[in-house]
Amino acid sequence: MKPKERLAIPRQEPKELAPAERITNFKEVTFGFDEETAIREANRCLQCKKEPCRTGCPIKNDIPEFIRLIREGKFEEAYWKDRETNTMPAVCGRVCPHEFQCEGSCVRGKKGDPVSIGMLERFLTDWMVANKKSMALDCALPNGKKVAIVGSGPAGISVAFYLSRRGYKCTIFEKLPVFGGMLSVGIPHYRLPRDIIGAELYALKNCGVEIIFGTEIGKEKSLEQLREDGYGAVFVGVGAHDSRKLGIDGEMETEGVLHGVDYLRKVLTGEDINIGRKVVVVGGGNVAIDVARTALRKGSDQVFILYRRTKDEMPASKIEIHHLEEEGVKIEMLAAPVKVHSENGKLTGVECIKMELGPPDESGRRRPVPKNGSNFIIEADAIIPAISQQVNHTVDKGVEFEKTSWGTYDVDPITLQTSVEWIFAGGDNVLGPQTVAKAVYQGKVAAESIDRYLQGLDIKEERQYPCYMVDW
Repeated sequence: MKPKERLAIPRQEPKELAPAERITNFKEVTFGFDEETAIREANRCLQCKKEPCRTGCPIKNDIPEFIRLIREGKFEEAYWKDRETNTMPAVCGRVCPHEFQCEGSCVRGKKGDPVSIGMLERFLTDWMVANKKSMALDCALPNGKKVAIVGSGPAGISVAFYLSRRGYKCTIFEKLPVFGGMLSVGIPHYRLPRDIIGAELYALKNCGVEIIFGTEIGKEKSLEQLREDGYGAVFVGVGAHDSRKLGIDGEMETEGVLHGVDYLRKVLTGEDINIGRKVVVVGGGNVAIDVARTALRKGSDQVFILYRRTKDEMPASKIEIHHLEEEGVKIEMLAAPVKVHSENGKLTGVECIKMELGPPDESGRRRPVPKNGSNFIIEADAIIPAISQQVNHTVDKGVEFEKTSWGTYDVDPITLQTSVEWIFAGGDNVLGPQTVAKAVYQGKVAAESIDRYLQGLDIKEERQYPCYMVDW
């Protein structure tokens, strides 16, 4: 097929559940491609020599090659090509912000729609499952060395995946009763079904990884005790699960104020929670979108999002914003909360102020500036701030770590080794709230460092996986 013919093929769009149906349940909203559609979409790829999509992918997947194999109908080969670098293709294919990563770097996106790389990656795993193909990898014989992993999120999963296949006995300590960290308690089922995460759990157990639930390191057991228990190295991947506060009057003492990740955690671990009909969500990222769409599915029928900039500046994925608006959530742009109103300690409304955009700030986006005298009130039963998350440092008890000014762990940018020689860290507790792909890749980097450390090798020299933190 000639380049002109490829350019003439329109981007293939997946089928979706109708909005009226999907807000009544947590079924997956977006369906995957069938074989014919996947091949047609793969044929849109121009197979660029410079491979900008690989540059845009934090994991550096060989995207052109697995797309070429899809184009030829070699789906199983394409899957294994993707798995050469990605431990979690089913997850990344669903929840990565592709428009800001691989697809955002796609040449076709400069004058039209980029290749739907995320959907093609998802297709490969879906096809393997539908066709009952084995996705198990060989496991190395035990080498007698143990590694403790704190947190079962994508970084921890990645560390366990690579080290268990090199013969290490890996034990994951997870404080929650569910596996997956933020994958399970921060991303609703309609975006990431639980059976996808369950498959990752099965793959780890298949190589002898032990998962201990309900144990919070720093409370029930310290990092030093893990060392005393014979673990030669520890990886800390606790994520960033603590919501940042708004810092406005009434936020901390009023009934009806919840915080984004706390609300999602309660719902996704099965807690029966009713926050009322009228809900105000504050923020413009994917967590805010997830909170608003989850509230709809839990029975709130008047859900607003407050965002202090315009839609163009929202960091959430465009498809998530599109789904949000399809489902009836209203976005109040250029507005920010300034006070929580209450009666007898229970929330009755949120006082807001209108904003206008000034000069760009350090993020490159125009800074929102309050407009004097523009205050207004939105009646509400609940307000849920979802403006960002920070690291909970309970795990640090008894160990002195060096930290950044943001409260994240200060690690060696090449090896992810902390200031404590035998402790490594990666994922959101190093990067701040970031993408699954970045956490997966940092897990790969840390696994190589731990392997070299426990072998007594120089952990900086002759590395297979360099860290890209300077690019992030």
